[in-house]
Amino acid sequence: MEIDKELEEILNPGKTALLVWDVQNMLVQTIFNPESFMNNTRSLISLAKVLKVPVIFSKITPLPAKFESPTRKYFFKKRSFSMKQTPDGLDLAIEVTRDDIVIPKNTASIFIGTNFEQLMQNAGITTIVITGIATEYGVESSGRDALNRGFFPVIITDAVSSFNQEAHFRSLENLKNMMILLKTEELIELWQEG
Repeated sequence: MEIDKELEEILNPGKTALLVWDVQNMLVQTIFNPESFMNNTRSLISLAKVLKVPVIFSKITPLPAKFESPTRKYFFKKRSFSMKQTPDGLDLAIEVTRDDIVIPKNTASIFIGTNFEQLMQNAGITTIVITGIATEYGVESSGRDALNRGFFPVIITDAVSSFNQEAHFRSLENLKNMMILLKTEELIELWQEG
């Protein structure tokens, strides 16, 4: 791949964070490409740590039933799996180190109800590389919110996934004209050349 200098600057490790969206046991077990997804995600996390790119994990943290949004209850009762069906389902499927940040959240956007935006601004982060599950839910929502807040969202197309392969590809098709979409190997090459 020929290195685009503007893209190289956007993805400068000193201005970039890696968001690992909802890589939790219950979700990894439902996606269409678990092995390649996990391999690509782990490769990106490893290189991010070498380059001192902050790694932030989001974690679904349900609210007590009385306080959960009625709309979320309505739509999630139609899903084919439940958090209670998988032992340790809410646990992260990738080991977190002391330098990582884990952000509990209750919505499909990392920006709603968390201090994520403040953390990014405090650290001078302008680019958010996004991996995780599910492409058409939280990955897309967080990417759109990042864009609307003036961050560069970068979706790693082979390090995002879904339980619905068709919805995954449809989401990527929607996002290609408004965000930077790269494959794992392309980001690794950009970071290694930079």
